[in-house]
Amino acid sequence: MFSITTLWIPFTLTASVGQVARNAMQRSLTAKLGTWGATNIRFLFGFPFSLLFLGLVLLATGDRLPWPPSVFWPWLLLGAFSQIIGTGLMLLAMTDRSFVVTTAYLKTEAIQTAVFGFVFLGDPLSVMKVVAILVATIGVIVTALRPGGEKRFAEWKPTVIGLGAAAAFALSAVGYRGAIITVEGVSFVTAATTTLVLGLMLQTLLLTIYLLVRAPGILKAILALWRPSMLAGFVGAFSSQFWFLAFALAAAGNVRTLALLEVLFAQAVSYYSFKQKVALREICGIVLIVAGVALLIAV
Repeated sequence: MFSITTLWIPFTLTASVGQVARNAMQRSLTAKLGTWGATNIRFLFGFPFSLLFLGLVLLATGDRLPWPPSVFWPWLLLGAFSQIIGTGLMLLAMTDRSFVVTTAYLKTEAIQTAVFGFVFLGDPLSVMKVVAILVATIGVIVTALRPGGEKRFAEWKPTVIGLGAAAAFALSAVGYRGAIITVEGVSFVTAATTTLVLGLMLQTLLLTIYLLVRAPGILKAILALWRPSMLAGFVGAFSSQFWFLAFALAAAGNVRTLALLEVLFAQAVSYYSFKQKVALREICGIVLIVAGVALLIAV
C-alpha cells in the first residue's frame, strides 16, 4: 500500500509510461507537421483536457478554484519557457550526426534536476541520494551508447547541445515544482492540476503565436489532423497530470531519477515489438538503472 508521501512513485511510473506513448504518437505526426507543429500538439490539444481534469478534481475534492500568489508566476514562467527551450535543443540534437552521444548527455537531466532543486528549492540531497542518482544516470548512459559512440564525447557540439537540453528540462521540472508548492489552501491534487492548466495555456499561446507568424500553414495542417492530434493531446495531458502530481509530493530530482525507468519501458517495446536483441552492454546498463532507483527509494 502507498501512503500520501510515497504516492509520487506510482504517479511517476504512470507519467513515464504515458510519456513513452505520447512520444510515439508525436513522432508519427512529425513528417506531416514538422517538429514544432508536432510539438505544439501536446500543448494545443492537451490544454482542453487539462481543463477537464481540473473540473473533475474540483468536484472530487470540494476545493475552490485557487488563484496562485505572485511568487507562483516566476516559477511557472521558468517551467514553461525552459520546457520549450529544452524541446528545441532536443530537436536540434535529433538532426546532429552525434545523436547517440547527445542523447547520453540528455540523460544527465536527473543529476542537474537534483542540484537545481537543492539550490533553488532546498530539496533534500543526501550523500546516498547523490550516489543513487549517479548510479542510475550512468546506467542510462551505458544503455544509450553504441559501439564507437564514446569517441565523440570530446567534441564540443554534442556536449553543449546535450547538456544544455538536459539543463533546460531540469530547470523546467524545478520551475513547475516551485510553482505547485506555492499554491496554498487546497489539496496537492488541485495545486498540481491548476499549475498544469496555466502552464499548458501559456505554452499553447506562445507556440501558436509563433506558428501564426512563421508558419501559418502548419496550424491548418494541425487542425486537419485533429483526430490523431486529439489522442496525442490527451495522452500528453494525462502524463503531464501525473508528472505534476509527483512534483507536488517529492523532490524534482527524485521524480526525474525514478523516471529513468522509462529506458526499461523502451527496451521492452523494442524487444517484444521489434524482436531486437538486448546486448550485454544494455543489460549492464539496465542493472545499474534498477540498482540506482532501488537505492533512491530505499533512502
